[in-house]
Amino acid sequence: IVFSLTDKSTSSTMRIDALSFFHVLLLSHPPQAFQPHMQVLLPPVVACVEDTFYKITSEALLVTQQLVRVMRPQGQAATAGGFDPKPFVREVFSVTLKRLKATDIDQEVKERAISCMGHMVCHLGDHLGAELQGVLAIFLERLKNEITRLTAVRTITLISASPLKINLSSILPEALSVLGSFLRKNQRALKLGTLACLTALVTHHAASIKPAALEPVLSELPALVDESDMHVSQVSVTLLTCMANACPSSLAKISSSVLPGVFRLVHSPLLQGGALAAILDFLQALVLSKTSNLGYSQLLKSLTDPFHRSQSSADITVIHRQSYHSVARCVAALSSACPKETPGTVSGLIQEVKNPGSPESARVLALLCLGEVGRSGSLGGSKEVQGVILEAISSNNEEVKTAASCALGSMAVGSLNDYLPFLLKEISSQPRRQYLFLHSLKEVISACPAPSLSPHVESIWALLFQNCECQEEGTRNLVAECLGKLALVNAAQLLPRLTQQLKAGSPLARSTVVTAIKFTFVDQPAPIDSLLKDCIGDFLKTLQDEDINVRRVALVMFNSAAHNKPSLIRGLLATVLPHLYKETQIRKDLIREVEMGPFKHTVDDGLDVRKAAFECMYTLLDSCLEGLDVLQFLDHVEEGLKDHYDIRMLTFLMLARLASLCPAAVLQRLDRLIEPLKATCTTKV
Repeated sequence: IVFSLTDKSTSSTMRIDALSFFHVLLLSHPPQAFQPHMQVLLPPVVACVEDTFYKITSEALLVTQQLVRVMRPQGQAATAGGFDPKPFVREVFSVTLKRLKATDIDQEVKERAISCMGHMVCHLGDHLGAELQGVLAIFLERLKNEITRLTAVRTITLISASPLKINLSSILPEALSVLGSFLRKNQRALKLGTLACLTALVTHHAASIKPAALEPVLSELPALVDESDMHVSQVSVTLLTCMANACPSSLAKISSSVLPGVFRLVHSPLLQGGALAAILDFLQALVLSKTSNLGYSQLLKSLTDPFHRSQSSADITVIHRQSYHSVARCVAALSSACPKETPGTVSGLIQEVKNPGSPESARVLALLCLGEVGRSGSLGGSKEVQGVILEAISSNNEEVKTAASCALGSMAVGSLNDYLPFLLKEISSQPRRQYLFLHSLKEVISACPAPSLSPHVESIWALLFQNCECQEEGTRNLVAECLGKLALVNAAQLLPRLTQQLKAGSPLARSTVVTAIKFTFVDQPAPIDSLLKDCIGDFLKTLQDEDINVRRVALVMFNSAAHNKPSLIRGLLATVLPHLYKETQIRKDLIREVEMGPFKHTVDDGLDVRKAAFECMYTLLDSCLEGLDVLQFLDHVEEGLKDHYDIRMLTFLMLARLASLCPAAVLQRLDRLIEPLKATCTTKV
């Protein structure tokens, strides 16, 4: 490297390549590997920074930036590891400063000089002494320049988070007002960079920021907290959280400016994931910051108000289902931040549910809030709460029933020993409301960590098997989902039991077990995968079951495996495909005529099975194309082109896919495929 950079006869391309290689080398090896050789490595790189050709300068600045990190890795003392960066600081600093001050150079060199100097200040700021303030002043200049502002924003972010606690007070007030103005700009990257920069400044330098200096920033935030861009909203709310933690006095006027926007976001159907988590943190920080006019009760009132307005015809705003869950999470976050207020809140929510005069939306919300508060385990085994939930589950209103079943599941997650026995007892004793209680159980199995569920697995398993032959298909599917998710808790013990159930049991029980296996295929690699690989063949044998319903659910399970875990079935395709293709054929014995008054109506009982089989074929094209004999596959696609409307739609999609994946095979069959296509195009609608 040194030779390539210093030899006079080296071409500029060679130098650029040598610098690029050195940059990659520095990124991929620990700093200690280079520290002993610094005297040899640094001078040629510094010479390249001064080169007249801008591309060499720009690459050399990137390398210098990495060398600065090598001299003193973040989080180490000045001379850790016996290496002292002091002798090299002066020489790197002077060449970088020269490039930083120059205004008549290439854009890329400008940006990299800013970034390189930023790394120097961040890692070696305590060695720069009096020069430091001059450098910060240049950064402020670059921040005001439209061309370099984004790089300057990122660099200030880096410096403000430096463990060296660089003193930024000389540029802070002006920088804050410039950064505030950037939040108005249309450039999204600049907005996000500025918000990250402000968050770093507020977090690390709160002591030197006066509340008044943050006003230009706060005045721009309401426009950014909006559902049209969730990511920008999330970062803005994170900034507000940092302000509430670091300098709460700056938020005194927030209730009229940003807060309405935050509440609009909470009530928005689009709120979820990261943005919701950011709002939960913000509300907790806000209520703990004790800002005068934003106590627990005011925040609670603002959150729940829209649900208490009676749904009159004049009130056009329909509240979306997602916002019920978001508000419930917010209420639970507030109550966990102020545990003293929780009992009062809980009794208020219970009264709300009991009160027959309160609007449906308020009762649904109160139930969901009880569930979320209970999820943190702060309800205990209150008999009153159990009574209220049972009453709500017996209600005539579907929304209230569903909310109650959801709440019961959440409470049981919070305190298993109090609520799970109660839940299991209700499932066995209340056949009419079983579906709702099973929903609660599903929530418990999905959300509880395996160790806390383990003691209860046997009782849940026995109860589910009592109900796996239920006549209602919806209930059976729920039982299957619970069985599948429960099998994930202790796969080694429970999977063999599911396999045994295939041999015993009625067709309904078999279909439930096969559906349960579908719910053990999770997207990520899981410990159950190796066990599934051994027994998936037994479950796929149900494709030959005499019961048509079992064959249908087996196809759905096969489709799910091909989609989520194709590795499980690739080795079995040779044995499974003949049975799959068999299910795509129209069977005359399953078609019957039903007389409806003077009309005769044809019913095809095999349609659902055929549809499931064609869906499997479509999925196999995506995940297991190499295991298919394409010409044999096309034979069945051709049959599907003459079948029912729904199946024709699927086969058209398959043909389009095949035409792009293996055009040669499609061309061989083109003459036979054209006829059915032509027939579809010429039918009179």
